[in-house]
Amino acid sequence: MIAPTSRLVLFIVVSLFLILSPAWSDWTSFRGNPQLTGVADSELPEKLDLLWAFKAGDIIESTAAIVDDVVYIGALDGYLYAIDAKSGKQIWKYQTDGPIKSSPSINNGIIYFGDDEGVFHAVDISTRKMKWQYQTEGEIISSANFLDDRVLFGCYDGFLYCLNKDNGNFLWKFETEGYIHGTPAIYGDFTIVTGCDSYLRVINIKDGKQTQQVNLGAYVGASPAILDTGTETQKRSILRAYCGTYGNEVLGVDLNLGEIAWNYENPDRQLPFFASAAVTKNLVIIGGRDKMMHALSPETGEPKWTYTTKSRIESSPVIVGKRVFFGTSRGMFIALDITSGDEVWSFETGSSIVASPSVANGKIYIGTEDGVLYCFGEK
Repeated sequence: MIAPTSRLVLFIVVSLFLILSPAWSDWTSFRGNPQLTGVADSELPEKLDLLWAFKAGDIIESTAAIVDDVVYIGALDGYLYAIDAKSGKQIWKYQTDGPIKSSPSINNGIIYFGDDEGVFHAVDISTRKMKWQYQTEGEIISSANFLDDRVLFGCYDGFLYCLNKDNGNFLWKFETEGYIHGTPAIYGDFTIVTGCDSYLRVINIKDGKQTQQVNLGAYVGASPAILDTGTETQKRSILRAYCGTYGNEVLGVDLNLGEIAWNYENPDRQLPFFASAAVTKNLVIIGGRDKMMHALSPETGEPKWTYTTKSRIESSPVIVGKRVFFGTSRGMFIALDITSGDEVWSFETGSSIVASPSVANGKIYIGTEDGVLYCFGEK
């Protein structure tokens, strides 16, 4: 039997451990959550070391998903890789017939992703085999998103698809006027999708009917980030979508009113925005082909700070605590302080980065165009 004094000491030690330990969380999808905000729930150590590097068979453009200390990543060699998060060693791989640019999404033990041959895959983690497949008419770069028993994704055939996630049965599809490159966001019973037809569309997930359409003025390759910016003192929720466009602008779209609330354009360098935004109630952070990372007010679009790199930014940033992480086409993996925009950490990979970071269990991951997936944490 443990003495009362010993029990008290043990209780204090365990309590302190729980309080001081970083939060742990999986990363199951491209932007971390259904609203695609690009904000991590887990934390990272202050000091980051390279823990391991895994070499895939070809370019990595997709973003990793991490569940139960296993990392899942697709590559242009047509393989989905399952990698041990602790050692960086391959556990298994699943072969498709086309390059994989779609970032995998995981829901209830099933991995969902598309390939360049237009096949949407559902792979069972427990059996490591195909659960079902669905054939579309265009390449799939969009990642999957979920509501209840439904899985949604965009396609280069111009359709937004909704399937039964358990068996792949077709439920509905919505035709747009261009490619859908980005991932559909989900808020409540609705999906919000942006595409190369220059429109933001709000669609009821239950019946596939469009309820709102907003002209963005230029086509969009990014995924929309959805944020409720309302406060407790306000009588109504202020629901907004944020995205950059090929018209060289970042937009804040009021989803209550169905109109653009504000637009931001770099006064010195007018170049497209391809990356998706990371958003909190205080900041919209987005990188552009103008070689800059921009931090804007979610309410007004007013610039808070900018950070200049030496190359384009097509990697979508991820916010982790007080830092934001992203890659550049020159191969730099960079962390900035989100308050000041000052660089606080960097790592040179030597190869262009288009993929976005993933954060889980005190580690951060990113892939490069030379086919290497890097894992950083504390040794």
